[in-house]
Amino acid sequence: MGLRFIFVIIMLFTGMQTATSSPPQQQKIQLKLKLNSSTDIHIRKAALKYNKQLALSFTLDDGYRSAFLCAYPLLNGGKVSPAFVDGWSKDQGGDGSLSKGLYYSDGCGNRVPFRLALAVNASSFNDTRPERGNLNWDEMKIFYNAGWDILNHSFSHSTKHGTNYEAQVVENNQAISKGLGFELSHFVVPGGEADPGYDMEYAKAAFKNGLFSVATTSGAGPVIDVSKPLDLNNLVYNRTFVRSDTVSNNFALINQHLKNIASLLQKPGATWYNEFSHGVGNDNLWGISLTFPDFKHYMTRLAVRHGAAGDDKLWMAPWQEVYEYLWLRDQAVLKTTRKGREVFIEITLPKSPPSFRHHALSLVVNTNSKFDLIVPKNEGVSITSNGKSNHNLINILW
Repeated sequence: MGLRFIFVIIMLFTGMQTATSSPPQQQKIQLKLKLNSSTDIHIRKAALKYNKQLALSFTLDDGYRSAFLCAYPLLNGGKVSPAFVDGWSKDQGGDGSLSKGLYYSDGCGNRVPFRLALAVNASSFNDTRPERGNLNWDEMKIFYNAGWDILNHSFSHSTKHGTNYEAQVVENNQAISKGLGFELSHFVVPGGEADPGYDMEYAKAAFKNGLFSVATTSGAGPVIDVSKPLDLNNLVYNRTFVRSDTVSNNFALINQHLKNIASLLQKPGATWYNEFSHGVGNDNLWGISLTFPDFKHYMTRLAVRHGAAGDDKLWMAPWQEVYEYLWLRDQAVLKTTRKGREVFIEITLPKSPPSFRHHALSLVVNTNSKFDLIVPKNEGVSITSNGKSNHNLINILW
């Protein structure tokens, strides 16, 4: 096929694979850019999406209603719930404010809202009472469609002696698949009274049933260097627990977490960091949650300092999205050739597992020249660049 101007060719094939097997079929993306001058150019795969310096994955465990009443409108934009006392006599509401949303940028002039993950137990979704304290199926659909990720947290949060770990993993997978129409691919071990080593029993059950990673109190992280290729095979990782201070409410503890984020942004290379909490309403639910004032303070300060309104070095994205970017990044093969001021780029991508929902690759362009990147319409593929401004980034989404 001849190359004329700038083109993108997408070749799709059918096939299935696991997240760690060698892909039998591949997808190719080819494009061309034209430099405004004959200067040098070097193109490489970005360590993180949008060439961010820090990926922060924040998860809300247990599926409490405050995630929808407070966290979702604060981050995505909308009306935060006023005080809402649930059936447990706990206030899962917020301050009733109207939020414009919290954002980082894609480096090409577009804003992207902060998104979190939810680690949930599907057995709790069937409560239809007005005063229910848990999320329901309709709310879960809204989260998923907005780009939040859903993680397996066992079917009924069972941890005690006698728990059938595999049944808990499988039943939650089946319930989510039936109720929401997608497959879960990552597992978060529930906490509670348990036999020693129960977390590894859960991990074995999760990996046996095709899940790609497990969050528990051991393993990699919570700070992971992603500057180089990673071994993502059966990844076990731990997270930092973030909750409100039960003694004072002056944001002192939250400010320590903000300082930690700032220090991580001073590290060389690219970093992935993981945190979690539970509820985010006005009450510190069960003493293991963030109060809404603390949560709002944390998220808004992150946005002001490190989002689109600040240094814009933060990629606030859920665990699954970051995992899938890194997997695709490490599997992708990038080839560039140059003829005069024209640079031809070919990316060979693996066929990703069926459960993947985030397909993206960012390219870092090192050149002193602005460039043109003209992409014809291609169904299912979006390519953006900042060739006319900072001339250092190309984002490919499919």
